[in-house]
Amino acid sequence: MSTVTVSELMQKKTLLDIGRIFEEHYDLVYRTAYSITRTTQDAEDVVQTIFLRLIRRETPPDLTKNPRGYLYRAAVNVALKAVRSRDRHILSGDSEEFEAGSGGTDGRDRDEKLDERLWLAIAELNEAAAQILILRYVHNYSLSEIAGLLGTSRSTVAVSLFRSRARLKKLIRHSEGGPS
Repeated sequence: MSTVTVSELMQKKTLLDIGRIFEEHYDLVYRTAYSITRTTQDAEDVVQTIFLRLIRRETPPDLTKNPRGYLYRAAVNVALKAVRSRDRHILSGDSEEFEAGSGGTDGRDRDEKLDERLWLAIAELNEAAAQILILRYVHNYSLSEIAGLLGTSRSTVAVSLFRSRARLKKLIRHSEGGPS
C-alpha cells in the first residue's frame, strides 16, 4: 500500500490546474508571442517558457484571479525579451545568403525593414506600454477591454497609448537617423 502525502496531492492538483489553464489560454499566449516575435519558433519558445515557469514555482495569485490578463502580460514580457536578445546577437550563418539579401530594395523589403524598426522600437518601451499598444493595435481591443484585462482604468490606458505613440515616433525617427 502506498502512502500519498499532502504535498504530493497539492502538486498533482497544481499540475492539473496548469494543464487546464494551458488548454484554455494557449492560443492567446501563442498569438501574442507571435505578433511580437514574428517567428513561430520564438512564439513556441515563449509559450514553453511561460508554462515551464508556472510548473516550477508556486501559482502566482494573479494567475488564479485573472489568468487571461496574467498570461497575456507574461507573453508580452517574455516575447519582448526574446526580441531584445535577438537584436543583441551578432549576425551569423550563411554569408552568401546575407550578401544576396542586401542587394536592391523593393517595396516589400522596405515594408519589412519598417516593420522590423517598429517592433524593435516597441521592444524599447516599458512592458506595460508595450502590452497596451499590442492589445490595441494588434489584437484590436477597445480601451475598455484593455482596462478590464489589465485591471486598470480606461483613462490610464488612453494616456499610455498617447504617450507610447509619441515615444514610438521618436524611436523610429532616431532609428532612421533623423532628429529625435
